[in-house]
Amino acid sequence: MDVHEAIRTRYAVRDFRPDSLPDETILRILEAGRLAPSQRNRQQWHFVVVQDGETLKKIGELASSGRYIAQAPMAVAVVMQGSKMPKIDAARAVQNMILAAWAEGVGTCWVGGIGGDRVKDLLNLPEDAELITILPFGYPARRSLKGKKDRKPLSEVAHRESFGNPYTTS
Repeated sequence: MDVHEAIRTRYAVRDFRPDSLPDETILRILEAGRLAPSQRNRQQWHFVVVQDGETLKKIGELASSGRYIAQAPMAVAVVMQGSKMPKIDAARAVQNMILAAWAEGVGTCWVGGIGGDRVKDLLNLPEDAELITILPFGYPARRSLKGKKDRKPLSEVAHRESFGNPYTTS
């Protein structure tokens, strides 16, 4: 699948089949995150892979907006250490991992309410580390019901030369 197809077809997955992910697929996802650009090439991210079912259940209980982590066969905690731009650099790595996973037929969803310090303790994260998100990964239990993304037209979000001049082709 090419990158444009992945962007066009990807949707947030919150319901997973129980099938475990092959090691090669996990490595491709992690590599995609590792290869993301970062401020001054500092690469201050860490990716904690969680596959233990009990740990995933505990994280799901702690994550107020991500209870579905408990049923995923694998999750990755995205952690930043020492970065002045932790959310920006982490978001770059996360987006790479999301698209790489989708190209492998694996779904995920950015989880916002992740249980902060309690999850940090559970995963034994250093005190100075910032837990950005936890991405649950797995094969989608069902196909998207939408079939098409509901997005604003490009003319409403892209501008030519200055704000307010819609970007159109000649």
